[in-house]
Amino acid sequence: MRRSMLFVSAQRPALLKDAYVYKPDSLLLDLEDAVAENQKDAARFSLYHALKTVDYRGVERVVRINGLDTPHWKEDIRVAVAGGADAVRISKCEKADDVRTVVRHIEQAEEEFGAEREQTLVMAALESPLGILNAYEICTACPERMIGVAIAGGDFRKSMQTRYYPGGLEMLGGRSNMLLAARAAGVQCFDTVFTNLDDMEGFRAEVEQNKQMGFDGKSLISPRQIAVVHEVFAPTQKEILEAEKIVRAWRENSALGIGVFTVDGKMIDIAFIPGAERVIMMAKASGLYRGDL
Repeated sequence: MRRSMLFVSAQRPALLKDAYVYKPDSLLLDLEDAVAENQKDAARFSLYHALKTVDYRGVERVVRINGLDTPHWKEDIRVAVAGGADAVRISKCEKADDVRTVVRHIEQAEEEFGAEREQTLVMAALESPLGILNAYEICTACPERMIGVAIAGGDFRKSMQTRYYPGGLEMLGGRSNMLLAARAAGVQCFDTVFTNLDDMEGFRAEVEQNKQMGFDGKSLISPRQIAVVHEVFAPTQKEILEAEKIVRAWRENSALGIGVFTVDGKMIDIAFIPGAERVIMMAKASGLYRGDL
């Protein structure tokens, strides 16, 4: 699961060393916006040593590289691969060729440092209308490595000549189009950060909207936000019990050659099974399931 993806500045060694203690699903180790222009080399040095020496206790480590229009991204990739990062996040991705370019350099770095081939996965941040319009091509540019796409609200809002509004109407088109592309491609999809740390009520409302829309998770800027995301994305006991009934009934009826049956008065067929199985999987991963399925 990648419900929570917590940004951590690679410029701050103390944060790099201890960020796993907050137990996000993923850490976004940031070499881009969170690092001053004259501190890029120092940040890469800190990141490399953190990746090589810190036990992150199973928390995924994703390195956000600088944009392909900067002089920094190639060295960012080398450091990420040499350090053994789990994935690279491509900033300001606008077309499939951006993904393929990054993957070529990852492959070169894997060969250079003797890393296992396809060890380093990729995800893409879509930050402009062009990126959103090309979302499906981006999602399918490298099936072997692509794990998902994320929308970046600040840059997207700016490019759309708007700003943040409660309720997210200004982001609806971008979010919806990216979600459609990700689902069609079979990769994950992540929402943007919520920057007002004093508005936890507004944050919860946005996370609930994310779940309703079908997102897999959310980028975060503070450890305070993790618990809310995990709570909202976890299935309820009612959902777990319903899913368990459906899966058990499906197994029993399919063994008898029955394709359509009822559970608590609702007609169920094979179309319901993937969703029910996903609820069980999410419950297990969240530590909420104690059954035997």
